[in-house]
Amino acid sequence: MTDFGMTIAATDGAARTGELTTARGVIRTPAFMPVGTAGTVKGMYPEQVRGLGADIILGNTYHLMLRPGAERVAGLGGLHVFSNWPYPILTDSGGFQVMSLSGLRKLDEEGVTFQSHLDGSTHRLTPERSLEIQGLLDSDIRMQLDECVRLPAPRQEVERAMRMSLRWAERSKAAFGATKERALFGIVQGGDQPDLRIASAEALADIGFHGYAIGGLAVGEPQDVMLAMLDTTVPALPLDHPRYLMGVGQPDDIVEAVRRGVDMFDCVLPTRAGRHGVAYTRFGRINMKNARHADDRRPIDETMDWVPARDYSRAYLHHLIKSGELLGAMLLTWNNLAYYQHLMAGVRAAIAAGRFDDFVAETKDGWARGDLPPA
Repeated sequence: MTDFGMTIAATDGAARTGELTTARGVIRTPAFMPVGTAGTVKGMYPEQVRGLGADIILGNTYHLMLRPGAERVAGLGGLHVFSNWPYPILTDSGGFQVMSLSGLRKLDEEGVTFQSHLDGSTHRLTPERSLEIQGLLDSDIRMQLDECVRLPAPRQEVERAMRMSLRWAERSKAAFGATKERALFGIVQGGDQPDLRIASAEALADIGFHGYAIGGLAVGEPQDVMLAMLDTTVPALPLDHPRYLMGVGQPDDIVEAVRRGVDMFDCVLPTRAGRHGVAYTRFGRINMKNARHADDRRPIDETMDWVPARDYSRAYLHHLIKSGELLGAMLLTWNNLAYYQHLMAGVRAAIAAGRFDDFVAETKDGWARGDLPPA
């Protein structure tokens, strides 16, 4: 019997808030998981990430298997000890990164052979090897190996990948075995085809997992298609298990997915945007590279209680970004992750209070109004 479990504390329509219990701590849902690709959330100290309110981060199997190597991480005490993050970690399977290497990989029924983007060396990833690597990393939530198809794609290709992913799901569960105190999630595929999404969800539920991820979205399709697939898929998933929308991270996409019953999210967007000079705020995105900030003494948003939004002028942030200074990327990354956790805390509170629709309307109104008027 695993220590992993989900408790739903309140609902508002299909939106829900609660807790996931793991051996390393409780995850408040809906949750946004900062991405720590290579054992680090870029530009952040682990203590900062935790202090912003993150209960869980994500690690990347593909990158960690290549460098420094899963066996090495295991020998050094596992990913939690290695990265000084003693709280829950979810690891992806490595499949998405491998599938993106279209010119460097060869897919077959057993798995995928690929060349490292680092040195060209050849590696093999199968459902069994992916779970072995995730076990060596000792993550708390592990993902099945699946095949993700970029959209748009022909139905025949989408169905082939979905069926392959289901066969790999069965093998992943067998490889996971009777692992105690850890969890395994299956991944729904099916592209933009409603019937394939339902078939995938129902088959995964029959196999039985601790949670269910919705994959293959935010891969080129417009938002209305993504939301339509959620409308189709989420009702087909078990009600008392967590639902994880993989790789989706625009704030508007997150709140709309929560509206449809999704519990977990991850995305590189807030950290990547910070490194490229973009701040996420209650006014929407602010491009700090823009020349209009060069003489602006105001902070990003003095009403917020995190340092980058409150204590640094837009003029200074603009200068740092234009100068290529590391501090600029660090401060905006900090701001963005703080905003995302602030958003998720607001989502949870609104669901608990039964006013989620009002919260979404107010939040979207702030984004639509845009930045504060010039001083």
